[in-house]
Amino acid sequence: MPDERILMGVIGRPHGVRGLLHVQSYTADPAALAGYGVLEDERGRRFTLAWQGDGIARIVERRADGDVAVADREAAAALTNTRLYVPRAALPAADEDEYYLADLIGLRAEAADGTVVGRVAIVHDYGAGTSLEIVAEGGGPPLILPFTARAVPVVDIAGGRIVIDPPATTAAEPESEGAQA
Repeated sequence: MPDERILMGVIGRPHGVRGLLHVQSYTADPAALAGYGVLEDERGRRFTLAWQGDGIARIVERRADGDVAVADREAAAALTNTRLYVPRAALPAADEDEYYLADLIGLRAEAADGTVVGRVAIVHDYGAGTSLEIVAEGGGPPLILPFTARAVPVVDIAGGRIVIDPPATTAAEPESEGAQA
């Protein structure tokens, strides 16, 4: 496993002037994010959240010297784009034939004929669908691939690989050189 923490949500922009924040939850049931208890960011800061409305939360930072509630817009704005993680051990085990998206990172990406294309470096999800960023073996630009059954027909976590079938692309026609006078 590349990381023992799993990204569960991201703090967004402030909501109003009293410290409330928009929070994007990555849990199957968005309201379940608060039920994980203490969430942690990349820097090790610890937070809890309480939903105040659909996607709107009150955030409390858990510090050694006491809890500090986010109480104004300025403090809320300082948390914008903070990623919230839980320890992997806090999550239930995936059922057979299921996996967490984080499990895809590091898997070998192969073409249908077994040719190694690269490794999954990042799983992107910007709301319009998940995509995989595959870093090519031997360098070169990464391949961004939609994470669909068509483009990724095989996910073999135990075998450490995925099979990919990238969508066909058309090469640009070379520009014709005009007549020289």
